[in-house]
Amino acid sequence: MSIQEKRNSDFFLRPRFSIDLKENPESLLERITTYLKSDACIYRSNVADKHVFIDIPMKKSHFWSPQLHFEIVKVDENSSILKGLFGPKPQVWTLFMFVHFVVATLFLGVGVFAYVQYRLGESLVFPIAILVALPLIWLLLYFLGSIGKETGKNQMKELHNLLITIIEQ
Repeated sequence: MSIQEKRNSDFFLRPRFSIDLKENPESLLERITTYLKSDACIYRSNVADKHVFIDIPMKKSHFWSPQLHFEIVKVDENSSILKGLFGPKPQVWTLFMFVHFVVATLFLGVGVFAYVQYRLGESLVFPIAILVALPLIWLLLYFLGSIGKETGKNQMKELHNLLITIIEQ
């Protein structure tokens, strides 16, 4: 079976890919589910409708371990597209999104505070310092995410290789 895979840029923190397959989507999902439930598979997995989530085994898992999520989309009776996404575990992603939300909210709040201080003729040193620090914190969060992605890159390749192995069976 020839596999044609398309990937997005490595710039993204959550790499995506898609694979065009000449196989019925229901039989493909059944084959993948059977493999993941077999005793030979050491990976943790969850299947919901046509969505499959695969995690690194607990013994090898760490904070930055990725999770593979893919969906099988029906093109026609004999072909399908597997759309995959690598990302951090949901708990890590939620934490990062919460911190991003807090930083953005603080930036807006301190922006309003700086405007009020300006209109009252008060000192702007503190609000301007915070308005400079918050984007730096945001950049730090981005680089921490990039470091996390790099830390989990070998496990990402491991999950990808597992998926290719299952597909090629």
